Amino acid sequence: MKIMLGLLALGFSLSTLASPVEAKWVTVDSKILSQIRPKLNKSAQPLFSSEGATVVKLTPREIEHLSHVIHHDLHRCGGFIQHDSFKEASEALTSQGEMHFAKRAIFTDYSINQQSVASPMVEQVSEKSLREMILKLSSFHTRYYKSETGVQSSQFIRDTWANLSRKRNDVKVELYQHRGWPQASIVMTITGSENPEEIVIVGGHADSIVGMWGGGTARSPGADDNASGISTITEVIRILMNSNYKPKRTVQFMGYAAEEVGLLGSKEIATSYKAKSEKVIGVMQLDMTLRKGTKNKDIVMMADYTNNAQNEFIGRLIDEYVKVPWGYSRCGYGCSDHASWTANGFPASIPFESTMEDINRSIHTSNDTLESAGGDASHAAKFAKLATAFVVELAD
Repeated sequence: MKIMLGLLALGFSLSTLASPVEAKWVTVDSKILSQIRPKLNKSAQPLFSSEGATVVKLTPREIEHLSHVIHHDLHRCGGFIQHDSFKEASEALTSQGEMHFAKRAIFTDYSINQQSVASPMVEQVSEKSLREMILKLSSFHTRYYKSETGVQSSQFIRDTWANLSRKRNDVKVELYQHRGWPQASIVMTITGSENPEEIVIVGGHADSIVGMWGGGTARSPGADDNASGISTITEVIRILMNSNYKPKRTVQFMGYAAEEVGLLGSKEIATSYKAKSEKVIGVMQLDMTLRKGTKNKDIVMMADYTNNAQNEFIGRLIDEYVKVPWGYSRCGYGCSDHASWTANGFPASIPFESTMEDINRSIHTSNDTLESAGGDASHAAKFAKLATAFVVELAD
C-alpha cells in the first residue's frame, strides 16, 4: 500500500515549483487534501478538482512530505498518483467517461460454472509455499524502486516465475523496463487457446519502502506490503503450472515497480494497454494479504474506484471457493495499483486483508515482517484460493 513512514520535516516550500524539470503534477484524494491543507504552504492551491480528486503541482521532495503527512497524521493509505504534465493529470480526472465506464460497466459474463476445474486447484494452495516466498522476498534489504536490491528483487521474481513455467511453450515471462527508474515490473503471459485477445490480469506491487531519504537505503522488508501479494500471485502460478492449466483467454500476472511513489509502474503499463486498445476483461490487485486485521471479516473488497459487477462476482467466488466472511470498505483515490487500471477504463478490484480502519500499522517500517503479522501465511492462503478461482472462472 502506498503509505510513507519516517521522521520527515513537515511544511512545504513551493517556491521550488519554478523548476519545471523537477516539478510533478499530482492528483490527490480531495478529502485528504482538505484535511492536510493547514500543513501546506499557501501557494499549494488546488488547480482542478473532479471525480473526488484534485490536481496540485509538487516537487519530488514535496511529494515525499505529502506521503508522510498522509500516513503520520491521517494513518491511512496514500491516495495520490504522479503525472508528467497538467494535461495528463487533468485528463485523469476529466475523462469521466473512462472512469465511470470502468466502475459501472459489465465487461464479461460473471457466471460461476468452472467448479470441476477450479476446486481441485484451490485445494492445492500451500501455506508453507506462500510462507517461504514471503521470507525470500522480505530478505532483500529493500525493494525500493531506485535501489540495487530493488532491481535484484524484480529479477528474482522474474526468475521464480520463469522456473515455475519452464515446461510450457505457451508461457512467457518478461521484465518490463520503465522510463526514469531502474526497477523493472514483471509480466508473465499465458496465451489463451481460444480467445487470446481477451485478457485477465492478476497483479500486485513488487517494491517496498520505509523512507525515500538517502535513496531509500533503509531496511524495508515489506513482508505484508507487499511480499505477501507477490507471494500470493506466485502460489497461483505454481498451482496453474502444476495442473497444466491452459486458459481459453489470455492470463497475465504482473509485479508492478514503483507503486509506493505514486503508482508509477502500473500507470505506465495500464496507459500503454489503453493506447493499444487491449481488451482487458478483468483485473485483480493483490496488495497486502498476510495479516488478518478485522475481527469479523477475512477478505474486504474496496468499493471505491473499482468495478461494481466484478466486486460482486468476487464476493460470490469467496462464498463458493473460500468460504470465509467478507465485506466492503473504502480506501480513497489512488490507494493502490487497481486505480491505474480504473483510470484507463478497465475493470479492477482489490480484495484486501482488512478494512482501512484496521490497516497494519507496521507497514513501511523495518518491523513489517512475517513475525509481526502472525508468523505464518494462513491468511494469505485465502487470497491465493480466491485468485486461483478468479483466474479459472474468468479465463474459461
